[in-house]
Amino acid sequence: MSAGARPRRAPMIARLVLGVAALAALIVLGRRAGGYVLGFAGWVKGLGAWGPAVFIAGYVLATVAFVPGALLTLAAGVIFGLVQGVLYVFAAAVVGSSAAFLIGRYVARTAVERRIAGNPRFAAIDRAVGAEGRKIVFLLRLSPVFPFNLLNYALGLTRVRFADYLTASVGMLPGTVLYVYSGKVIGDVTALAGGAAVEKGAGYYAVVVLGLLATVAVTVVVTRTARRALSEATGA
Repeated sequence: MSAGARPRRAPMIARLVLGVAALAALIVLGRRAGGYVLGFAGWVKGLGAWGPAVFIAGYVLATVAFVPGALLTLAAGVIFGLVQGVLYVFAAAVVGSSAAFLIGRYVARTAVERRIAGNPRFAAIDRAVGAEGRKIVFLLRLSPVFPFNLLNYALGLTRVRFADYLTASVGMLPGTVLYVYSGKVIGDVTALAGGAAVEKGAGYYAVVVLGLLATVAVTVVVTRTARRALSEATGA
């Protein structure tokens, strides 16, 4: 090896070590933080007007740190109700997934490449994104064939433009509505069991549950359709 080659290799190794360390730290943080999700939701509920801002900030950090967002999304339904819950979760998910995308593309690229190396499903997705970036990312958001938190980072390695990636985030809405609605139902049923909000009557809760069932049915249909389309597009 020539003397000139060593200086060039040293920065590359340093970036690799730094990227792997950063990604490992995020994963460890995410796993440890998972147990505090419900406590965080209860704390947010008591913050009043500051609750939405703190919830969104926490959700963004959780997305970047590989904390599964399902519990936080359910909690949004309990805390904020359906409309506001969907609004806050969607805004937070877009910001968090965008941050992860940019980190994967510009900061921890080598570490993410090592994490997904040899994954045939992502290889197929990578080829499809190269041909139809916005469409494929939209289908991926509708059909969770790849873990959401890792997908955010992995898509940063593809050729999809950030603007297309951002636009395709609308595909997260069906799943967001389902989870937030489920959280609202959980909150309503819990309140009823505790003797609160009884004045709403059985009819109200029947309508809420029927609405949840309808939402589940629509989400399942959308997800299956997206999965078939994604399979055809990627050949996987």
